[in-house]
Amino acid sequence: MLETALTHDQSGIPVLRDQLTSSREWADVNAFCHSAYMPLRTRPLNRGDVPDATLRKLRIGQITFSRFCFGVPTRVEDFDPASGNIIVVNTLRGSVRHPLGPRQKVDTCAGDSYVVDCSRTEYWNIANGDDLQFNLTISHRLLEETSERWFGFVPQDDLWRKRCVFGGEGSAWLALLDYAARSVDARLDTVANPLIAKRLEETICIELLTQWAHAAGLDLTTGARTAAPRHVREAEKLMTELASAAPSVAEIAGMLGVSARSLSEGFRRFRGITPHGYLTARRLEGFRAVLLRAPPGSTVAEAARAWGYVNQGAMTAAYRQRFGESPAQTLRHRLS
Repeated sequence: MLETALTHDQSGIPVLRDQLTSSREWADVNAFCHSAYMPLRTRPLNRGDVPDATLRKLRIGQITFSRFCFGVPTRVEDFDPASGNIIVVNTLRGSVRHPLGPRQKVDTCAGDSYVVDCSRTEYWNIANGDDLQFNLTISHRLLEETSERWFGFVPQDDLWRKRCVFGGEGSAWLALLDYAARSVDARLDTVANPLIAKRLEETICIELLTQWAHAAGLDLTTGARTAAPRHVREAEKLMTELASAAPSVAEIAGMLGVSARSLSEGFRRFRGITPHGYLTARRLEGFRAVLLRAPPGSTVAEAARAWGYVNQGAMTAAYRQRFGESPAQTLRHRLS
């Protein structure tokens, strides 16, 4: 799998034909690393070595995919935490050494995948020079949003600070990446259908979260949800049931007999989000469900008014960010 990822599309047509895809100049290599991953520092292990680098990258949704190698033994360090990025290194050949725990290192070989949140923990790696990597760069924010949407909470640092190896030859994870890479249209150097790109982004994030949590010994489907206090769980239930009425956080807190401050603190501690953020997500999901069930002749404006959306422009922007399409597109696809 991934033998031709970012080199040819599923029809065998070369991709990235008008981009710099290889170089023997350190300036090009460093510029590529800063662009594909984040600001960092590279150092050849043998003084005077000249790189023979593969430099290929493109974006699918909000994820940067890169096919990369230095071509010489190289140490990479000082990854900038301010970038807010998570890196997944999928080794296709050779080996790459990574930190795993206190005074622990691991060498990933062909088929192995390694994930690290550079915004939460230090990272370095040493590539042996014969390696080839197919890497993903994903913002921490995107994984937080995906986790909240699918699992109902944002994990704490017991996940984000855990550096893990997962996958393996023939794994579902590598098969998913292979499918994503095969979806690229060489004429556009991206996935032709933006809705498919959004679905690929979502699926990759969910699978990464699941694999990462499993390797870290965590259960995203039950752990934080069952640990939350009763008033947080009851607030979630109320906000889901009353989403179309757009209740305020103070009103929800009043129904439960707690202060708005206590409710906000409970959500921050056990869900990693605000009550307002949770309610906003449920309202958008409910509004989408209405559009998907809408009869012929319905309009977005009518549905928006019924759900109490006064600023339709702001709602549309939030909707597009969450679902990868506008409300009008959802309605059009439903009625077509």
